[in-house]
Amino acid sequence: MRHRSRVGLAVLGLILGAGAALPALSTAPGNAADNATVTVVVTNLRNTHGMVQACLTAAPGHFPDCDRDPASHRLTVHAAASTVLQFTDVPPGNYAVAVLHDENGNGRVDKVLMVPREGFGFSRDAPVRFGPPTFADAVFAMGHDAQRQTIRMRYML
Repeated sequence: MRHRSRVGLAVLGLILGAGAALPALSTAPGNAADNATVTVVVTNLRNTHGMVQACLTAAPGHFPDCDRDPASHRLTVHAAASTVLQFTDVPPGNYAVAVLHDENGNGRVDKVLMVPREGFGFSRDAPVRFGPPTFADAVFAMGHDAQRQTIRMRYML
């Protein structure tokens, strides 16, 4: 697992717009004793090629592309039949998760006519209509106990 990624989850910016570099992982200040773990289980990957990237944010204005949110949590793992990501030391609050399957591992969101060729998904299986879901559609409450989110990967092409 890597805590830094050069691939933008900006995918999810205009259904999923242009990729942007992600800054280094930052965590929000808080009492570590109050923090918990968010486990994200990614389902429906069409293959095990490349990487799976995830971003967890508490900032509605930075969802689903949290590249400008210094307090967001980001992870990148190799795609696997059972892809599980764990965000540790997450303070209580309201969060949303965006996930990208960078199948070719090129660090960019590949598109055809502005439509992503690679998979994406959101917490609470937030619906995708004519653009990415809102923070309100994907938000979940994080307390002091561990949280588990299952995210179904979707592919447009």
